[in-house]
Order: sequence, then structure tokens, then C-alpha cells
Amino acid sequence: MKIKDYTAYQEDLAFKKELNILRNDFYYKMIDSKDISLVDFLYHPLDTLSGDAYTARKIDENITFYLLVDGMGKGLSASLSAMLVTTFINHIIDKMIEHESFSLDVLIKESMDFIKPILLDEEALSIDYIVFNSYFLQLEYAKFSMPPFLLEDNNRKIIKLKSNNPPMSKWSENYKIDTYSVKNVHKFLFYSDGIVENSTKFNDAPYSEYIENDFLNAFTREEMKENVFGKISKQEDDLTFIFINRLALNEETLSYEKTFASKLEILDEANEWYENVCDNKSSSLAFNELMMNAYEHGNLGIDTQTKHKLLENDTYFDTLLASEKQCNKKIIVKIYTITTLSSSYVVTQITDEGKGFNTSLLSKIFRNSKKFNGRGVFVSRKNSMGIYYNSIGNSVLFLNKI
Repeated sequence: MKIKDYTAYQEDLAFKKELNILRNDFYYKMIDSKDISLVDFLYHPLDTLSGDAYTARKIDENITFYLLVDGMGKGLSASLSAMLVTTFINHIIDKMIEHESFSLDVLIKESMDFIKPILLDEEALSIDYIVFNSYFLQLEYAKFSMPPFLLEDNNRKIIKLKSNNPPMSKWSENYKIDTYSVKNVHKFLFYSDGIVENSTKFNDAPYSEYIENDFLNAFTREEMKENVFGKISKQEDDLTFIFINRLALNEETLSYEKTFASKLEILDEANEWYENVCDNKSSSLAFNELMMNAYEHGNLGIDTQTKHKLLENDTYFDTLLASEKQCNKKIIVKIYTITTLSSSYVVTQITDEGKGFNTSLLSKIFRNSKKFNGRGVFVSRKNSMGIYYNSIGNSVLFLNKI
């Protein structure tokens, strides 16, 4: 193997290892405890070895934990520090979940004790420890010299929560944890300083001058990403953010609701109805694929392996028609319209009455879209601003801009 090829191979392995370290329990999943929240991420390293790291963990039905780490400087030293502390924190969280003993205070203390002997004298880490309780609607956090959180309240005002701790270093001893009520907050942005310090196309002004307005006008992670990369001249550092949107899915925003029987012939009727009420080609493509998934995989319970065998034996449609005769389960469709100052969005939610599926498989589906498994889910994602499954996998929603 040539040296150039070997280097590229090692860089590829290193990046795959980083992705394994960055734990994300919300890969195309919604938080559906008290209300529905969508959690999205941008992780865009400048180099193969990133000084940034993040984690998103589901602690229980109501509590989620988020971590952002930014190692001082660039290169191998910063990357090692960020990845080591992230790995250790995820290990501790695994144990806490196993023993139902999660504690932010213990997590910070243990991870600080772990990383302090490893840091060099001149080294430091910027870290966000964030705990979101969706039942009590509280944000508990310890910020170690990270940029301020941006929160948007229901009056479209920006709330900034600044760091309450200095950078974590070899000499760190004490730390502070604060709590903030997010009862009237519906949107959140947590980010590393690489984004706000990056120069823009506008007289090299830092992106910090634009981030608040861009956040106000972004409904999804995709729009926030477009705002960032549309303004920066070139990427100068690792770029990482976590974007959370609590959706107002209620009677006030509900535009249409319809229930369909689990019949193949009814799917054409459903597609025609949806095209009439939404009048959006991309939305219709996503709807068609996800309705078919709710019918065959959800209510009829035909898994992908069985489907492949039926297709190979040319008995797929005969099996569908035979199975649906024994099925009384329904498919419920709800269409919401959410309007912001800048745009309007259609949120479509499709719920079947099946057993659901293991939603952890979604990461495998999206990382290898060429495989037939999950093709419908992949097509739906490409024709929407994002798709999100509930915790058991029997309800999915997707978004489109009007």
C-alpha cells in the first residue's frame, strides 16, 4: 500500500472512531414525552482529528443529557483531550442509566477528576453539560467557558445563558450548576466557539454578529446550517451545534386529520387526498413512502427480510392482500401548519397501530442509503426538511416549508 493510500486509510479509520465516540440517542428521533421536540446536530470538523465533540443521551422518558466539548487549540492534543473526556462521560452515563442513578453533579465531578491528570499545564477544555427535563420544563447546566446558549421564547425574544464556570484545566477544583425554567421557551441552540469566531463574507466580521438573527429565522437544523455556511467565507475551525425545536402541535395548529384503513387500495385514495390538501410534490413523495411503511411494516407487520423473500418469489402483493383481510388496524394522519415571522411550515404526522420497530437501526439506514433496506425512509428524508420517529417507532413526522 502506498504511503498516500495508507494515510488516507488511517484518517478514514480515525474519523469512524470519532463517530463511534460521539454518542447520539436521537438519530432521526423525536422526544415525545410531555410534548414533541426535534433534536438535530451539526458536526463539521475542520480536520480529520477534531477538537470538538458532542453527545446526546436519553436518560429516561423525561430527561435528556447533552454534552459539547471544545479542546483548546487544534491538532492531535486537542482532539485526544476532547475524545477522552467524551468517552469517559458516556461510560459513566451508561453505568448511571443501568443503575437508575443519574446525577449531573456526580457526572461533572467524576469527569473532572478523570481529565485533570491528563491535561497538560497549559491546556484547557471548554465544556457544556446540559440536562433537559421535559416534564418539569427545566434546563440544568454547567458551562465551562463556552459561548452562551441561545433560547427563543414564545414572544420571539432571545435569551442568552452565559458560562457559569471558567475553562476546565489541570487546576480546576470547584464548579457551579444552574437551573433555568424553559416553560415559555420553544427553541434552543447550543454551539462551540468555532461558529461564532469564524469570519464572514461581510468585511470579515465574525459570525457572532449574525447568529442571533439567523437563529430567530431558522425553524430547522437545515435552515440554521444554510445560514451559517451562506455567510462564512471559509471554515476556520471545527463547527458544532445542537438545535432543538419544541413543536406546537395542538388544536390551534392542526389543519387536517384523517384516518385510513389498512388496505392497499386505500393508499391511492390517501395519496390523492394529501396532494389536494398540501399541493407540494416533495411532501407528497415523502407521504407516499411513509404511508406505505405504516401499512406494510407497521400494521401488517411484514419485516424487511420477509418483504425481500416475497419479492423474490413474486408473492409480495398477494401476501399484502391476504394479510390485510385479517387486519383491522388504522393509520392516522395529522397535518399541522406552523407559521413564523419569516415562513410557514407543514408538519405531517403518520401514526400506525403496529408494534413499532427498533429505531436505533435508523443510523445504519442513513449511513448506507444504497441498500434496499429502509429505502422508503431515505427517500422521505431527501424529500423533506427532516423526518423523526417516536420512541417506539410507530409514529413518524416530517417537515416541509410552504
